[in-house]
Amino acid sequence: MKLKPRHSGLTLTEMTIVVAAVAMLTALSMPAVRSFFYSMSTSSGTKALISASLSSARAIAAREQRYAGIRFQKAYSSGNILDTPQYMIFIVYDYNETGLASGFRAVEGIRPIKLPDSVGVTDLYANGVRIAANSDIDDPNEIRDTTSFSIIFSPSGRLVMRDVRVRNRDGAPRWLALLDNSQDDIFNTIFKVENEKIAMFYQDDYANLGLGHELSRNSFIIYEKDKFKTAYQKGVAFDYLSRLIPETIRINPYTGTIINEK
Repeated sequence: MKLKPRHSGLTLTEMTIVVAAVAMLTALSMPAVRSFFYSMSTSSGTKALISASLSSARAIAAREQRYAGIRFQKAYSSGNILDTPQYMIFIVYDYNETGLASGFRAVEGIRPIKLPDSVGVTDLYANGVRIAANSDIDDPNEIRDTTSFSIIFSPSGRLVMRDVRVRNRDGAPRWLALLDNSQDDIFNTIFKVENEKIAMFYQDDYANLGLGHELSRNSFIIYEKDKFKTAYQKGVAFDYLSRLIPETIRINPYTGTIINEK
């Protein structure tokens, strides 16, 4: 007796039922998905993201037995710096590669973490000096400066204050911009970032742009980008940020964790 061949797969009716079920599950899960991404875009969600990153940086310092930490910095963009995304980059001390006594480079194999588009992080320092109450942030380079800073841990896991200057992993300084062969795709010279498009961030060779060596920090402020942008356009950016100073987020020097004051 000849058997009829069997065909595997789904009938049109079965496929319709599967598609409908998937659509229903997706619809039911969307509120939870939206809720998750909204939570990350709030100050508390961003705080949790930074806290987790600090813990990872502290673990890197212990594992590598050298200074390591997190660098906050805006990526290169040809657009308005007010709208430029800000990232957290894992960095590690490396004199041999950078050629600098205060030289740090990006940790290889770990990509920068983008902060939510709705918030920014600042240390309120420009040109190495805390912005005074009677001054204001009225220059794009000041925005770049106040949003570029580092938090560093020692090999023992303790929070430290030390000079930091971030450079590409090949140690090429700005004056070798046309000669160096660095392929560092995280930090690099302006020439490599803007012309060759191989890196995301300017390295610390441009004090005139707000990117030079400076002390690491032990606190920071999280602000809402829309409110800051409105204040900046009105010429009262510092007034807005100054109201957030009581909410300054501090880091425990012994545990490296964010101090919850509430």
